Amino acid sequence: MSFLLKTLKSTSVANAVNAVGQAQMQAKLLHTTPVCYEIRKLARLRVVDNSDLGKRAMAEGRPPRCIHVYNKRGIGLVGDKVLVAIKGQMKKGILVGLKQKQKPKIPKFDSNNLVLIDDNGTPLGTRIHVPVPTILRTILKEKTQAKGADYTKVLAIASRFI
Repeated sequence: MSFLLKTLKSTSVANAVNAVGQAQMQAKLLHTTPVCYEIRKLARLRVVDNSDLGKRAMAEGRPPRCIHVYNKRGIGLVGDKVLVAIKGQMKKGILVGLKQKQKPKIPKFDSNNLVLIDDNGTPLGTRIHVPVPTILRTILKEKTQAKGADYTKVLAIASRFI
């Protein structure tokens, strides 16, 4: 505001109006909201294990969509459990790789990767086709001790770690 008063005092009214117009133009070019990189509801995911349900859904070109994220924030990170809609069914899964910006020491992937699990935490497939972040070992072991479900079986079927 003081800028406008100084402008009004030093120059004519026409110049002041011009200065206000330029300030408004610069404000329009500045974005104040961040880009959304998170796993939220209706986000498309890619099944990376060899379960029958996952193979059929990915072959038909109808990838699973996230219905719910099981954490307090509602935004999925690596190692979080999610509920997905796949082939008209509701299944649970664990996020093993994401496109979004990650914390240090967690790699960024080209797709949002998911491993399908059943209700007690055992994976539906027998092998994971993509590399899994090494930090997932510590994340899933902490969740196994806290929640009671056995998520270490997901680590057992992973063939490669990054």
